[in-house]
Amino acid sequence: MVRKSKLWVYILVSIIAIAIVIAIIFGIYLTKNISYASEGQAKTIAVEIPITPRDKSKEINIDEIVNNNTQTQKKEVLETQEIDVEFTTQYIENTSLAKGKIQVLQEGVDGKQNAIIRNVYEGENLISSEQVSSQITKASVDKIVQIGTAAYSNNYVPVVGDELEATSTMLTIRVNPDENSDKVITINKGDKVTLQAKQGDWYYVSYDNHLGWAKAESLEYVDPNAGGDGDENNIQYTKEQLSQNLGFSMLLNKPSGLTVEQFKKIFENDANDVNHIFSDNAEYFYYIEQQYNINGIFVAAVGIHESAWGTSNISKNKKNLFGYGAYDRDPSGSAYTFQSYSEGIDLVARVFVKYYLNPPGTTIYGGETASGRYFEGATLTAVNTRYASDKNWANAVFKWMTYLYNKL
Repeated sequence: MVRKSKLWVYILVSIIAIAIVIAIIFGIYLTKNISYASEGQAKTIAVEIPITPRDKSKEINIDEIVNNNTQTQKKEVLETQEIDVEFTTQYIENTSLAKGKIQVLQEGVDGKQNAIIRNVYEGENLISSEQVSSQITKASVDKIVQIGTAAYSNNYVPVVGDELEATSTMLTIRVNPDENSDKVITINKGDKVTLQAKQGDWYYVSYDNHLGWAKAESLEYVDPNAGGDGDENNIQYTKEQLSQNLGFSMLLNKPSGLTVEQFKKIFENDANDVNHIFSDNAEYFYYIEQQYNINGIFVAAVGIHESAWGTSNISKNKKNLFGYGAYDRDPSGSAYTFQSYSEGIDLVARVFVKYYLNPPGTTIYGGETASGRYFEGATLTAVNTRYASDKNWANAVFKWMTYLYNKL
């Protein structure tokens, strides 16, 4: 009996095994227990799970996954580069120079530094770049600029570039600054010349295609803004004219066209400007337009956004409205320190012009050419691509640009 029992056990096991194989082949259903919570107690139910034949179309392709991961993998690379040390600009007020006038006493010269740059690549694309250390190899030379603070008057002393008017009936322009020198041309009273240089009592002037010397006493400066606000811009555009191109497609490598007084107006008595930083430095957004061909309202809006209207610690402690030079690992410690807010406004304007707003080789300020290292276009959206990792940066800056234009 024992032997027969064992035989039946073997037969039964064989039948079960055959049944399982048949179930797999024909896709019948097995059951699996799944737990779930109901009213605070765990319960178990049986759920039917279909077992189907193997689908080769859904097999994992290991080579494809490895290839995709290799193409999109991020990698960091430390590189040594020689880069420019941007010069700073000293602005000196001159009470005998007319308001709105700029006189460059010394051109700035960039220095050089060997910098270690941490570049982050995604595949072959450079997605971020950060300077982690540097060593100065050549010092920069400051630019020195005189800015006028006086209104035009009868005793105004003309500067190079001014337009002058002949006061004598017939004015002889000569080859040399000498009464006996040969004549170049004779002009009539009221004819206008442009001052090129000065020597004693003589002015070196241009008239049409002629160049020569004329007695200073026979030429006078005529204020183009007689009865106006003293600004050298003899055309003051309206709010509608100035803001007609406002938008994300606006080209930022062009001046806004505001006068000194209009720049002062847009920051006057603004409740956001609690420390009066922007109102006290309004004219420098005008001066960067005149020197570097950049929209001063754009630069101001960047400063407002980055410094929260000059209330950030970097702005207050380092006179740095833009967080310029700050590394992510140590923003407060690495950000540049400026001696005045005007230095930072001037430097950052040049950085935009040199690296972001103009394609490589474009002639820019001081006879230099643009690097265009980060150039993607001269619009807000294009600058956002390489200037800020925050994709909403352009929207934030545009909000403040619109705000300032609306205050004209």
